[in-house]
Amino acid sequence: MEPRTPFALTLTGTLATTALVALAGCGRSAPPPPRGPVEVGVETIHASRVVLTTELPGRTAAYLVAEVRPQVNGIIQKRLFQEGSEVAADSLLYQIDPAPYQAAYDQAKAALAVADANLPATRLRAERLKGLVEIHAVGQQDYDDAAAALLRAQASVDSARAAVESARINLSYTPLRAPISGRIGKSSVTVGALVTAYQPTPLAVIQKLDPIYVDVTQASADVLRLRRNLESGRLRHGGETESRVSLLLEDGTPYPREGRLQFRDVTVDPTTGSVVLRMVFPNPDATLLPGMYVRAVVEEGVNEKAVLAPQQGITRDLKGSAVALVVGTDGKVQQRLLTVDRAIGDRWLVTDGLGEGDRVIVEGLLKIRPGMPVKPVPAARPPAAGGGPAPATQAAAAK
Repeated sequence: MEPRTPFALTLTGTLATTALVALAGCGRSAPPPPRGPVEVGVETIHASRVVLTTELPGRTAAYLVAEVRPQVNGIIQKRLFQEGSEVAADSLLYQIDPAPYQAAYDQAKAALAVADANLPATRLRAERLKGLVEIHAVGQQDYDDAAAALLRAQASVDSARAAVESARINLSYTPLRAPISGRIGKSSVTVGALVTAYQPTPLAVIQKLDPIYVDVTQASADVLRLRRNLESGRLRHGGETESRVSLLLEDGTPYPREGRLQFRDVTVDPTTGSVVLRMVFPNPDATLLPGMYVRAVVEEGVNEKAVLAPQQGITRDLKGSAVALVVGTDGKVQQRLLTVDRAIGDRWLVTDGLGEGDRVIVEGLLKIRPGMPVKPVPAARPPAAGGGPAPATQAAAAK
């Protein structure tokens, strides 16, 4: 191999240096072109009229309940109803053996007849002695004895008459009749069973199911909040519709008939901090049975200028407060701290932080931060389920 000349070495170094410079130049990228404002989807807030309702849990209760108990002792001779059937008021349910009470009644009537028979002779003797004592034909003591005997005879008649009435009442208690109309449950006794007067276990229970009560509980704090909102003017009463109540059954299906709010209890349960609300619902088909779990939708009032913000545009900060990003008048992103009341469908009811005309950012939230200029465009929102507005039900509190 021939040795390289100084010229060859110099040429080789120059070529190497040129190659390194070329490689270094290839590694540099051109500066990016200036970017415009980020495009975000916004939804403009418009105040609207909303009827606010509260969903409260509760249970059904019979409108009337009558426990059938005997008022005399005896043996059940007959049972004249079918368990689970409808019975009318004053219909015969049980027959207690009336024989001993019939005998007592007859005996009392006989005793009354004896007392009535003794009374006229005693009265006549007292009257005769009264005339004789005035002319001093008999002694005063004789007359006093006759007058006392007359009073005893009259008392005996009154006592015998009361005994007859008592025996008649006891005899009338041997047929057990329905005190109310309604559906009767199972019988706790059979024919031949011995029953006692006013026994603790009822023979049967009759319940009137049409109409039917629904008792629900509401937190006392919610009652105070509702009163403050009404007094401040944030809510107003709904007029005639205020007392109307709808019902959701245990499986979530709506009850087809509308009820009414009857009253709100004035006593707060110290163990739960809640008050009881009682509603009345028609129940002609006996769909509602006593003890069923239901949810009542109670109207609270009407908010004429409710601000409803889309839930997808509201997030939570590290402290758990609700915040939203809005586009300001200068086209830059602003962060708003919100006060939300409740969820209404897919929206939050906002009581503070948003107003008419505010543009809430609902799309492109991950590409922006407060202070950035943005280009707002209307957000493409899917239609609400069912094609209509969601009911204003208090599904969750987010104070």
